[in-house]
Amino acid sequence: MKAIETITGPVSVLNRDDIDTDQIMPKQFLKRVERTGFGEFLFYDWAKEADWNLPRNPILVTGRNFGCGSSREHAPWGLEDYGFQAIIAQSFADIFYSNCTKIGLLPIALSAEDCHAIAQAGSAQVDLAGQEVRWEGGDGVHSAHFEIDQDIKYRLLNGLDDVGMTLQQEEAIAAYEGSRERQGPVTNAL
Repeated sequence: MKAIETITGPVSVLNRDDIDTDQIMPKQFLKRVERTGFGEFLFYDWAKEADWNLPRNPILVTGRNFGCGSSREHAPWGLEDYGFQAIIAQSFADIFYSNCTKIGLLPIALSAEDCHAIAQAGSAQVDLAGQEVRWEGGDGVHSAHFEIDQDIKYRLLNGLDDVGMTLQQEEAIAAYEGSRERQGPVTNAL
């Protein structure tokens, strides 16, 4: 997993609330077993709409309750594969939020006013270490603080998924396994 420090660039805006995971990644594309290649199916049904335009930018700004519905991991995989590195919304479904952080996709909950201002600005900078989003407005630079669990923040700043976190304990694991080593199989004497 790639470490996150800052994410800077243009934002894509999807001004809709209650976007569920079946809208993000429809069920017919869940048969794949690898984590890549899902970006082309992102918002598959909506992408057929005549006025659909969702540029591949590093930041997505959207409405409240993003990622509701089923807990499919394919939805964050598709968003990441499409090119998004951070998603800014008023709120997220809990399981979706967790699935995002496990692959290095940063979900950020901000107020409706801040989401609207960032969408209007068209670009932003996300500073994970400082837990701040910055953007230019008509009257200067604006910023909004966001909350994030410190364990999740540590994992994202260091690019550690579940396996990476476990491997940080490699010496302790080896010591434990070494203390349990035996010569040959254990037999029960009758």
